[in-house]
Amino acid sequence: MTSPTADRSPNLPRGWLRAALVSTIAFAFVGAAAGFIAFLSQLRGAEIAPSRKADGIVVLTGGSSRVSDAMELLAAGYGRRLLISGVHPTSTASDISRTLPENQSFMTCCVDLDRTALSTRGNAAEARRWAERRRFQSLIVVTSNYHMPRALVEFSHAMPQTTLIPFAVVGDKWREEPWWTSASTLRLLLSEYVKYVAAELRVRLENFGIDLSPEISEQPASVQPKRPNTAQAN
Repeated sequence: MTSPTADRSPNLPRGWLRAALVSTIAFAFVGAAAGFIAFLSQLRGAEIAPSRKADGIVVLTGGSSRVSDAMELLAAGYGRRLLISGVHPTSTASDISRTLPENQSFMTCCVDLDRTALSTRGNAAEARRWAERRRFQSLIVVTSNYHMPRALVEFSHAMPQTTLIPFAVVGDKWREEPWWTSASTLRLLLSEYVKYVAAELRVRLENFGIDLSPEISEQPASVQPKRPNTAQAN
């Protein structure tokens, strides 16, 4: 006759594995939730004027009022030149100036267009090249508030010696209703958080000499993906 302890012993490893799996999932969930809260804490709820002037201004296309806000900063003298990064190849300076009638004069004298960047990482690479050509040592970075954390990760990695001054654009929808009451805004934030974490991990690996995804803008033209018909939505 076998003892009760002997009958239960084969189940012990299975129970231990189940407990370990549940604990791992729980810790991962708590860690992800804490990271998401930390991510949200970086997002500004109101637009705040830059703390100082800079040599240049870079605006990343893709969100409402980003370009118009960047043009207002240029007109106010916060930078000597403006780079609009991520412009669709078919868009011209005239097309952009028609949407900004009050600042049309700046389009001919002080604005450069980048039609190469396909991603936030590409924006940072093109901004670095632009700043190097102009010998700019400081840049105001203009993008949406939810996109700013990832943009700063990419820009800081691409140009560590350049002073970056963020100007976060706050959209009307963000002002009108709390993000947690809108399913579409929550999805946007969760998606951006995942991209932000991925960018952080990639940058940390690159600091150790591990590059898992070479920059697209530096790959041969034959392997570069085609740009969509609409402007990128960073």
